[in-house]
Amino acid sequence: MRLPSDGKLLRIFIGEQDVWQGQPLYEAIVHLAKREGMAGATAIKGFMGFGCKSHLHTTKLLRLSEDLPIIIELVDSEEKISKFLPHLDEMVKEGLITLEKVNVILYRAPGV
Repeated sequence: MRLPSDGKLLRIFIGEQDVWQGQPLYEAIVHLAKREGMAGATAIKGFMGFGCKSHLHTTKLLRLSEDLPIIIELVDSEEKISKFLPHLDEMVKEGLITLEKVNVILYRAPGV
């Protein structure tokens, strides 16, 4: 798979406890990205953060936080990202989604 040098970076900020159809939302989004043929997706678990409700989520509290921040990043062509956005509109009930331009320098796997 080749990516254009001018791509898009889609970032989805959600909570660890967010769900979609009985499974963690971050897992549902990554699996959907794979089924839709996206170039790749990465889910990153944060150890501290807050959102629009200003509730601080951190692993440093005496009790373990049950809703740590999750960021899912996808890089692909503008066309593929645009086709993916309607799915997110349905799936993400609470969170933040950003989109920015990226310059893809390298995208390859051994033997491909």
